[in-house]
Amino acid sequence: MIKTFKENDEVLYSNEEFISVSKNDIHILKKLADKNIRKRVRLCAHKNPNEKLHEMIIVHSKDCYVRPHCHINKAESIFVIEGEADLIIFNEQGKIKKIVALSNNSKNGIIFHRQHKGTIHMIIIKSDYFVFHEVTEGPFKREDTFFPPWAPEGNNINDNNFIKNLNYNI
Repeated sequence: MIKTFKENDEVLYSNEEFISVSKNDIHILKKLADKNIRKRVRLCAHKNPNEKLHEMIIVHSKDCYVRPHCHINKAESIFVIEGEADLIIFNEQGKIKKIVALSNNSKNGIIFHRQHKGTIHMIIIKSDYFVFHEVTEGPFKREDTFFPPWAPEGNNINDNNFIKNLNYNI
């Protein structure tokens, strides 16, 4: 495994000068995601939150809830490494504008997606694991992520109904 230091149970930073990620590294990241309460983990290729370019290998297990959110001042892109997920893009009122079927498993699956700043989105994991490379702008500031008032936090058992009640017919 890549030599890392842990910011918290979900965020790892590399201690290495050059970062190369193997399939075995991804296997280890999956095990770490399974152990986390929120069922996710990320390996940051950038050295710290203040860097201008943020590149991460992110693993979400099937039970991971990604709350609808947007990045106020940052575009982001996703490249699918493994698995399947639906990227749901919402309008400001919480109505679905677009669904992007992310997948490296199907002939027509989308393996790369980029979105502009201010795009309200969430990911619904469809496979056992969804592994992706995310690129965005730094520095990371928690206050630059906006959660719409209609987006449940995911801490309450009743919040699970949010995903069940999403209308996939746009």
